[in-house]
Amino acid sequence: QVQLVESGGGLVQAGGSLRLSCAASGRTLSSYAMGWFRQAPGKEREFVAGVPRSGGSTYYADSVKGRFTISRDYAKNTVFLQMNSLKPEDTAVYYCAATYGVGWYRASYDYQYWGQGTQVTVSS
Repeated sequence: QVQLVESGGGLVQAGGSLRLSCAASGRTLSSYAMGWFRQAPGKEREFVAGVPRSGGSTYYADSVKGRFTISRDYAKNTVFLQMNSLKPEDTAVYYCAATYGVGWYRASYDYQYWGQGTQVTVSS
């Protein structure tokens, strides 16, 4: 079992930055591909960013490309999402997720473990 806990959300003005963290316990994340998803009120959960267990490449939704950066710290067993140039449309609950596998995954159903989510609110 993998337990994931997100932190770092909050209220920020448009154009600002936040750094989300996803700390894992129970298992080392080095065997897991990781992803960040978000869900806004009344909308479906959507993929934001992903990184395979090797950490060699990163993948982003078009809506966040160039603004968000996913990274992982194997020593700290933690995954991060650096969010810059935030927009009001980035407002959502952000979730990190883990799946055992060698590739990277965009679909939420590919992930076995989820955190409880952290709220990000961007004011205009």
